[in-house]
Amino acid sequence: MKFHHSDNAPKAIGPYCQAIEVDGWIYLSGQTGIDPQTGKLAEGGFEAQARQVLANLREVLSAAGCTFADVVKSAVFITDFANFPILNKLYGEAMGDHRPARTTVQVAGLPLGAAVEIDVVVRRGLQG
Repeated sequence: MKFHHSDNAPKAIGPYCQAIEVDGWIYLSGQTGIDPQTGKLAEGGFEAQARQVLANLREVLSAAGCTFADVVKSAVFITDFANFPILNKLYGEAMGDHRPARTTVQVAGLPLGAAVEIDVVVRRGLQG
């Protein structure tokens, strides 16, 4: 197992790592909208938090030598499906033309009162 870490993404708030790699598969822990500079949720509501989530994922992916184009599967957790259109817009911008498998569920709550959390599974070298 190989561990991946970025100082440009929030530190883990529990006993887990940002990402772990096994046999070319990389599993990123869920990222919320925590600003790594302040340690607090991004201010500005759902959109600001969603942008920060994607920025945090991008940083951890980069630390592992990957991009969103290497994502095979994502899981999205939101606290209010009314924000689904905003999520889709920002997620689509981050993924570009790439369309990995995705699950999106509404949940009752997330750590620190976050509005959205996303985790991804990546296959190294997917885009050859």
